[in-house]
Amino acid sequence: MAERTTAGRATAGRATAGRLTAREAIGAVVDDSTFAELAVSERASAPDGPIGWEGYDVSHARAQERTGERESVVCGFGAFGGRRAVLLAFEFGFLGGSLGERTGDRIEAAYTAAREERLPLVSLVATGGSRMQEGMRALTQLQRVAHQSALNRAAGLPQIAVLRDPTTGGGWATLGAGADVILALSGAQVGFAGSRVRPPDADPAAYTAEGQLTAGHIDQVVAPQELRASLGRWLTLLAGRPDSPPAPAPPPAAFVAAQPPETGWDAVLRARAAGRPRAGAYLDAYFELREPVSGDRCGGVDPGMLCGFGLREGRTVAYAAQCGTATLPAGYRTAARLIRLADRLGVPVLTLVDTPGAANDHRAERAGAGAAIADTFAAVATASVPVTTLVIGEGGSGGALALAAPDHTWVTPDSYFSVIAPEAAAAILKRPAGAVRDTADQLRLRPQDLVELGMARGVVGRG
Repeated sequence: MAERTTAGRATAGRATAGRLTAREAIGAVVDDSTFAELAVSERASAPDGPIGWEGYDVSHARAQERTGERESVVCGFGAFGGRRAVLLAFEFGFLGGSLGERTGDRIEAAYTAAREERLPLVSLVATGGSRMQEGMRALTQLQRVAHQSALNRAAGLPQIAVLRDPTTGGGWATLGAGADVILALSGAQVGFAGSRVRPPDADPAAYTAEGQLTAGHIDQVVAPQELRASLGRWLTLLAGRPDSPPAPAPPPAAFVAAQPPETGWDAVLRARAAGRPRAGAYLDAYFELREPVSGDRCGGVDPGMLCGFGLREGRTVAYAAQCGTATLPAGYRTAARLIRLADRLGVPVLTLVDTPGAANDHRAERAGAGAAIADTFAAVATASVPVTTLVIGEGGSGGALALAAPDHTWVTPDSYFSVIAPEAAAAILKRPAGAVRDTADQLRLRPQDLVELGMARGVVGRG
């Protein structure tokens, strides 16, 4: 791909209503003087565009004069914290950042360059959607973008989207929502429906970056002044050359050096102790740097499931960690999404098991608990990258087993793993309450039992 340096070029378009132009947005995130614009051949256009929209040529010329750009997207190469990537940025001042045929040409060129150079793609999105003046020829650019995105996904190349204000319509439904990691600037308008086409009684909060985060549709909301550092961290985590094949992540060290529990009930009490270290403590001790992903992309978030990517001794490891609560369907779907993304990028996975079991109330059933758990089992079972599991607390039935790696699960001294909780087992067997302790012994759920039964490879020691 030919490229031409434009780092020293003055910004022709100016920010309006607090919005940055495409080049200002680029300058705000890339390392100084590293942006080199792609040279993209422009197709010939019929008078007033592909559907002969009267006055379109005049509007297009005015947009060029006003912004200094020839189209609504600027694309090229840039460095983020020393990590090189392909970058495309929308110019909202150019016909509302709309997607037309020439916009599609530029976006395709950016994706192609990323594949040729084996680089991540970062999209700074600010668009109102497809360009009406080009009719269906504009709308079909969404299929073109989706195809290019799929090619890069199949090539194992990460895609990061930054949602600026506004990100609506097809731009949100392809470049935005279709990215591997979705960041949004605080306060940005984000939604499929633009402000002029929403139902009159629509809740405006649902169309904000913060609303989309709450609903599980994006990973992080980032303040504008923090975006450069955030992208640098993400590219550090995702742009490195992974091992081929990747080595398994080592299990974290335990926080305790206690003797193995004497009885099954002792193991249960240890795992349920209020002061026991939880997933956040293990992740903080294990990683030098980590960035979270959030949400199941289906309208749900589970605060009891921590997912993301971290840096461990210079190597990226993906993690999915239960936090000791009953895991919601959204938590399982988020974990499955994380594991599949890590698999595609060639990144090993660490899972931390700590749950009394899957949430089983009526809300969880209506949210698809069974399907979500099944999908997590499938994600672990089909992962081509190694998955390492450490049971750090309660291992409650299938809700815990869904995250456990067959043949590569470890346990801590203050954990247990059981086919069912001792209290539930006693109740099902119609035993008196006083029989719970004996039932716990019969279940053979202690850490040393799990090793003896071949369910765990070993009990990890304190670091």
